Amino acid sequence: MATDTPAGSAPGEDAIRAALATVNDPEIHRPITELGMVKSVEIAADGAVAVAVYLTVSGCPMRETITTNVRNAVAGVEGVTGVTVELDVMSDEQRKELAAALRGGQAEREVPFARPGSLTRVYAVASGKGGVGKSSVTVNLAAAMAADGLKVGVVDADIYGHSVPRMLGADGKPTQVENMIMPPSANGVKVISIGMFTPGNAPVVWRGPMLHRALQQFLADVYWGDLDVLLLDLPPGTGDIAISVAQLVPNAEILVVTTPQQAAAEVAERAGSIAVQTHQKIVGVVENMAGLPCPHCDEMVDVFGSGGGQKVADGLTRTTGATVPVLGSIPIDVRLREGGDDGRPVVLSDPDSPAGSALRAIAGKLGGRQRGLSGMSLGITPRNKF
Repeated sequence: MATDTPAGSAPGEDAIRAALATVNDPEIHRPITELGMVKSVEIAADGAVAVAVYLTVSGCPMRETITTNVRNAVAGVEGVTGVTVELDVMSDEQRKELAAALRGGQAEREVPFARPGSLTRVYAVASGKGGVGKSSVTVNLAAAMAADGLKVGVVDADIYGHSVPRMLGADGKPTQVENMIMPPSANGVKVISIGMFTPGNAPVVWRGPMLHRALQQFLADVYWGDLDVLLLDLPPGTGDIAISVAQLVPNAEILVVTTPQQAAAEVAERAGSIAVQTHQKIVGVVENMAGLPCPHCDEMVDVFGSGGGQKVADGLTRTTGATVPVLGSIPIDVRLREGGDDGRPVVLSDPDSPAGSALRAIAGKLGGRQRGLSGMSLGITPRNKF
């Protein structure tokens, strides 16, 4: 980075701090100068620069990334002959100040997506029964939206059957700053799951109140930043988590996933009908496993029957009194399964495959909806000109 520093002279501190302002914290995604992470800057007469940086916690998993980014940014300043980076750790008071700043002065335990002014579109991905590919749909929609440039987050709300981290390729661990949790990212998507807090493949054996508490923490204690879209991968059925979502994020819209099989469609319709009791909107229906392309001809083999998605949409339209569309049908594709096992969503690994194309089309419909101001308080008070 060029400056006005005369040739052969040491750089000024303003130039060094301007360079540091280009370094973002890898988890919070805001400049380290803005977060109070720059402890000190020392410049020697020969142009050697020593920068001390505060880490949020001593075991910060991004310490090497921060060190490298700081060194590279400062090294690019004209007149710098060498860079050393020293790492320190924030005090308890500094962490509290950082957490308060990130919350924007809002009270703890508040779910930001439930505020009247929130512009984040929240989709609760639901199904009547397990095994219909709800998590695969969630992960691929999130990855497709992120690839389109949207800021996306995923909450793995299926506490007992959590699978999102593996399917999204998220092997990082959350970092805790005071009572705030920094979620790891994978394929451009921020993600949080109970699987990130349990050892190995240990089961989660909790009752209803603990499930509610966990979901509340995922929504209120995780620092999501300014998201365009938040997807919640719900457990099958209409149990505790579905009710908690309606309480914690009443503006969340329900996306129902089913297979063409009539038995699965009937159960999916019951799951979507919860919207009548919770006063939520159903954004649409996704039909997964909608036929298998014949390897020897151009015809589709209806392995699980046909028409289930439309049956669910028609039934929910009658039940809710509002039009519920079928947003798309996803064919059976072995690459979709392989992507889930490998942590590489098919919308990224093979976007033009039949399943990848169908999922990207659905993501375009959901992600392309405007972050509107309808129903929001604009803080405007009319005045009588007389």
